Amino acid sequence: MAVRRTKTMTTYTLDIILLFLLVISAVAAISVRSLLAASMFLAIYSLLMAQIWVHLQAVDVAFTEAAVGAGISTVLLVGTLVYIKADEVPAPLVHWPSLAAVMITGAVLIYGTLDMPPFGDPTAPTNLHVAPYYIAHSLEQTQVPNFVTSVLASYRGYDTLFETAVIFTAGISLILLLRQSSKHKRKKRS
Repeated sequence: MAVRRTKTMTTYTLDIILLFLLVISAVAAISVRSLLAASMFLAIYSLLMAQIWVHLQAVDVAFTEAAVGAGISTVLLVGTLVYIKADEVPAPLVHWPSLAAVMITGAVLIYGTLDMPPFGDPTAPTNLHVAPYYIAHSLEQTQVPNFVTSVLASYRGYDTLFETAVIFTAGISLILLLRQSSKHKRKKRS
C-alpha cells in the first residue's frame, strides 16, 4: 500500500512539474518580443507536451508531437523568420474579444469532460468495447501484428491521410507565402 501511495505521489508530482513548465513556456512564448525566441519557446512547449504524452502512455502521439510540433514546425517558423523581421510589431496588451473566445471555449471543453470516466478506468466504454475488438480482430483483418500501427494505418487510415494532407497544405501555403514575400522584396529593391 505504501509503495502504491509513493508511486501515486511521484506521478502527481511529475504531473504538476510538467504542467508548471508547460504554462511557463506558453506564457514565455506569448510574452517575448523576439519572434525567434517565441519560436524556441514553442519548440520547448512541444517537447514538454511530448513528455506528457509519454507519461500518459500515448507514445505514438508523443512521437507525432515531437516530430511535427518540435521538429517540422520549428524549422518552418525559423525558416520564415529568415524572410521577415525578427521583432514583433507592438500590439495591445489584451485583446478582449480573443480573451472572451478563449474563456468560452475553455469552459465548454471543461464542461464536456465532466462526465468522462477517470483516466485508466477499466470499466470505461473504450476498455469494454473498442479495445477488446481491436485486440481480437486486428491481426486477422489487417495482417499487422502491432495494434497501434494497425489502428493508425487501417482502422483510422482516413484520419491519418487527412492529417498528412493538412500538414502538406500548410507547407505548400507557407512556401507560396514566402515566394510572394521574396518577389515583393525584389520589386521594392528594383
